[in-house]
Amino acid sequence: MLNSRIAILTFRPLVAACAIALTSGCEHFQTEQLTELPEETHYQAVASQIEYPTPDVLINPVVDTPRPWTVEDVELAAHRDISLEEAVQVAISNSRVLRDLGARTLNAPELIPTTFDPAIRETDPQSGIDAALSAYDAMFTIDGSHQKNDRAINNAFFGGGTRLLRQDTALLESALTKQTMTGTEFELRQITDYDSNNAPGNQFVSAWQSSIELGFRQPLLLGAGVGFNRIAGPNATPGQLNGVLLARIDTDVSLTDFEQGVVNFVSNVENAYWDLYFAYRDLDAKIKARDAALDTWRRVKALNLAGRIGGEEENEAQALEQYYRFQQDVQTALSGRLVEGTRDNNGSRAGTFRGLEGVQVAERRLRLLMGLPITEGELLRPADEPTTAEVVFDWSLSAPESLDRRVELRRQRWLVKRQQLELEANKRFLLPALDAVGLYRFRGFGKDLFRQHTGANGEFNNAWESLTDGSFQEWQLGVNLTLPVGYRQGHAAVRNAELQLARARAILYEQEREVILDLSDSIGEAKRAHAVVETSLNRLKAAQRQFAVLQDKFENEIVTDLDLVLEAQRRYADAESAYFRARVEYVLALKNVDYSKGSLLEKNQIHLAEGPWPIGAHHDAAQRIPVHSRTLEMIYSEHADSPIVSAGEYGQFQEIVHEHADHHVAPPFEAPPAPTPPGEADSWSSPEVDTASDGWSGKQID
Repeated sequence: MLNSRIAILTFRPLVAACAIALTSGCEHFQTEQLTELPEETHYQAVASQIEYPTPDVLINPVVDTPRPWTVEDVELAAHRDISLEEAVQVAISNSRVLRDLGARTLNAPELIPTTFDPAIRETDPQSGIDAALSAYDAMFTIDGSHQKNDRAINNAFFGGGTRLLRQDTALLESALTKQTMTGTEFELRQITDYDSNNAPGNQFVSAWQSSIELGFRQPLLLGAGVGFNRIAGPNATPGQLNGVLLARIDTDVSLTDFEQGVVNFVSNVENAYWDLYFAYRDLDAKIKARDAALDTWRRVKALNLAGRIGGEEENEAQALEQYYRFQQDVQTALSGRLVEGTRDNNGSRAGTFRGLEGVQVAERRLRLLMGLPITEGELLRPADEPTTAEVVFDWSLSAPESLDRRVELRRQRWLVKRQQLELEANKRFLLPALDAVGLYRFRGFGKDLFRQHTGANGEFNNAWESLTDGSFQEWQLGVNLTLPVGYRQGHAAVRNAELQLARARAILYEQEREVILDLSDSIGEAKRAHAVVETSLNRLKAAQRQFAVLQDKFENEIVTDLDLVLEAQRRYADAESAYFRARVEYVLALKNVDYSKGSLLEKNQIHLAEGPWPIGAHHDAAQRIPVHSRTLEMIYSEHADSPIVSAGEYGQFQEIVHEHADHHVAPPFEAPPAPTPPGEADSWSSPEVDTASDGWSGKQID
């Protein structure tokens, strides 16, 4: 016996916490009773309430969504035909969030890709590109202070001749510092200080000092060079790198993540489109079977009323049961059940066909992906027909293409490049920090800061005059060496970077193997699906001929065995549904081949590009056109300190060659048309298929 008890403990004055205590057996867990003062009762009741946030967001128009279509609305629904191209176009246009059908939008919203993600990554104030570049921004600082000293000093020498020092001091210091990509630090500093004290040895009761300093620090070993600083950034430590190149690679990785999200999104739109196509065709087949079962029952009922052979009461009940069975299938195929449909990673990366949804459920899911209102005054109906023409893929072209164009591999190659750069930078931490430092200073001294009395106080009338005439100049040159004994952290950083690089390369190798596996499976599935299309078509022909013959003999009372007729009805309905299932499986298999090759976006004429530049960027570019026209091509191989990171623009659109073979089915076959439900339900029927593509004519078989 396991007892659980929930104790709500209130900790004054602000915090309310819930603790769950589990005890085993039949023991009772005693909680300490906390007494509340009467005046705290209202406060505790208010403070412990769960509140609702009030974000500043716009009102979502989905609150005005009409009620959904149900199985009872079959005679009310109108239809709008939509092509696959239009479905993809509308979905891409309406998708700031790349939706999926796996409920991640609600359960794990942080994992859903959006159109904002690349920009969010690039503008990260800690590790984005601008954050890395900000380390090289000039920094202006200013510091001012005033101090009053009143103290007794034991030694008059240190007090300037007095043991009771009374002093007023002020300091104003401003500096402009700049870090360069080569590692050099420049500093321009201006210092002004004021000192007024009662020391008897002073020439003036109060005096000003002003100085201007120009200093630099140039790393000679660790921290030197453009290449290192582009990777590690200034002030880097072993294993903690945040250079411009690494930030740029992180942005490119975020772009590949976004592209992968777009690929999966487009794939799911196609999956949902063909799910809806099959739902309509499956509904048509079941309506036809139901109507045939209804005719059979009426025939048997008439024989029963006439007392003729074949109209026995058990036959009439059996035919009626067949009718209700198909009516049940029609209702399910119309409304649908809430089961998982075809989506990515449900057996294959691009999606394995399920074909379990009904029309209304499948239509709502397609609307969700397209960004349309979930319910409108009309139902979407696919206008395209799945091809049955055989597509032959050249393996010698497809395999290299998939290894070159799959976005997952491109992402991992960016990570490999990142690890290579980190290893290169971490090796520099095995060098000592040897810096050359220099300083040049102009000094000025005077009773006043600026000229106040002409000719007064002689040479030291004011500090600024003394500063600007160059009477006092100082300089300093030196070196600074920091040498960690043992380089334990540096060696650990190098070893860690080597292991990270080895891991990234091993993952890339396995990813390439999986890409080849995906391509092999996709091409094999396309071959299988095409063969099944031909076989299922021949099966449909045979089932239709069997049903037509038995139906004719039953009507002419040549055959009185009702089981044969009812079984033929079921076989015919199953064969017709299986035929359209095979066609959808084949068209999805072709889509999955494009997914495996990385050419799915090209197939749908989708091109990814960054957003428009601001007007100021266009203006600057126009001003720099004359300068750019005189520039020479940079040959990176001659600059070993500037590593090559990118191979240039990725060609999203490449010419892909497919070999097409004619689709042959023997003998020629004319399939039956889409049936019409009773009443005004003909709007549920699917449009006729183009006869030039697959031999489907939409004519009734004789």
